[in-house]
Amino acid sequence: MSTGPGTPSVPAPPPTHEPPTVPAAREAPPDTTGRANEGTTAPPDAAGRANGGTTAPPDATGCLDEGAAVPEKVETDPRPGGSPTVASEASRVSMFRSLRVRNYRLFFVGQVVSNIGTWMQRIAQDWLVLSLTGSSTAVGVTMALQFLPMLLFGLYGGVLVDRFPKRRLLFVTQTSMAVTGLALAALTLSGQVQVWHVYVAAFAVGMATVVDNPARQSFVSEMVGPDQLQNAVSLNSANFQSARLVGPAVAGVLITTVGTGWAFLYNGLSFVAPITGLLLMRTRELHPVRRAPRAKGQLREGLRYVAGRPELLWPIVLVGFIGTFGFNFPVWLSAYADDVFHADAGSYSLFNTLMAVGSVAGALLAARRGTARLHVLIGGALAFGLLEIVAALAPAYWLFALLMVPIGMFGLTVNVTANTAIQMNTDPAMRGRVMALYMMVFLGGTPLGAPIAGWVTDAYGARLGFVAGGVVATVAAVVVGLVLVRAGGLRLSVGWNHGYPRVRVLSRERADESTSVPTA
Repeated sequence: MSTGPGTPSVPAPPPTHEPPTVPAAREAPPDTTGRANEGTTAPPDAAGRANGGTTAPPDATGCLDEGAAVPEKVETDPRPGGSPTVASEASRVSMFRSLRVRNYRLFFVGQVVSNIGTWMQRIAQDWLVLSLTGSSTAVGVTMALQFLPMLLFGLYGGVLVDRFPKRRLLFVTQTSMAVTGLALAALTLSGQVQVWHVYVAAFAVGMATVVDNPARQSFVSEMVGPDQLQNAVSLNSANFQSARLVGPAVAGVLITTVGTGWAFLYNGLSFVAPITGLLLMRTRELHPVRRAPRAKGQLREGLRYVAGRPELLWPIVLVGFIGTFGFNFPVWLSAYADDVFHADAGSYSLFNTLMAVGSVAGALLAARRGTARLHVLIGGALAFGLLEIVAALAPAYWLFALLMVPIGMFGLTVNVTANTAIQMNTDPAMRGRVMALYMMVFLGGTPLGAPIAGWVTDAYGARLGFVAGGVVATVAAVVVGLVLVRAGGLRLSVGWNHGYPRVRVLSRERADESTSVPTA
């Protein structure tokens, strides 16, 4: 679930073993009910930026400054010309360091159980609709109904997240999704299910997601604090994608043996785990932020906040194109399994499982990185689009299946990099609205893209539908990359480093210095 170029980077603070005191935010002692009072932050300056925030502007390349993004732990690269880096070498090696935080550990374990159920229901839902209708368009309609609420109401969900305690909102959303899963299980197991029942259930889940997604995304920073946000966001993605390894496989077995209803039943019961985790959290150990007071114009304020920061705006635009046209895998993979390779639900599950393998690898690699750089986002998006085109044209079943691994890896790289960059460069009081916009663009585009992808797949075949999605992702990556380069006054530097080609995006001043020839 990105963030104003062209400004000089802010010098990083000197190395320290303890996080420096941030005067703009402080945690008040718990009140008599045991709940921590909301922290206070300094008001924004005249430009609309938060004073004393925990993030610094991007450097001249339009990328996050390595050492300004998370000032709590900064050290200088000892190599000649080295730049400040985020976190020490030891913390980078500790891939799972955010799990040391008790509240986040409870959240993480609960999500493991629930995410498996979510993936089981996704596979069962798509296959049930395809079985009832025999139409890829109907699968696309189901996806559209599930993500349509995010497109229509996503920004309003972000306003609610900024106004109310996120933990309390998550109780409500997780419970409502559990009820929906159990209702769909009862209809399916009783043999009374019809396609419109699935449509209604998908729309109900979508309505809960309007609040659940931004609340869950922004609640991570309250559990772990800013210094471990990059790692926690990456582990959340690894969690979700690891469940994708188990969920589709179990769903495939259940569908072929006892039917889709049991997958829905497990999903409904699986929400007991995250709800229990939320109940067991220690409120005093959270990192509360100032909640936005109820006021008019908060929705427009959030949009102006993003529009005034190109390093937020253009990554969101890129993610919007990729999410709308490049992530319609339920439509394409079910069509490839059924129409191209004439296989069953087991092959559909296999394609999803292999994609999850790549996604987990991408998430763990992101967890080791100390920064979220925009050139990583652009490069990942370009590779993702090109791989989709190659996979769409793959002549053999095994080649198509294997290509799901790198597609999953680069797709996850795009997601994690954009998500982390946005959160780390957003004022905490605005984070709910900004993350809602991110999720609305990423997921809310599905109601537009999924029916189009389903229609193209039905009318012209699965291969052309998949190719079209890859072409859109590739073109979007190239165009947004060029816009960011131009907006930041950058140029491409190509050279050699220890015998290997080296391609960098530099400010024009640095590029001129690197290519100048010293005179005697």
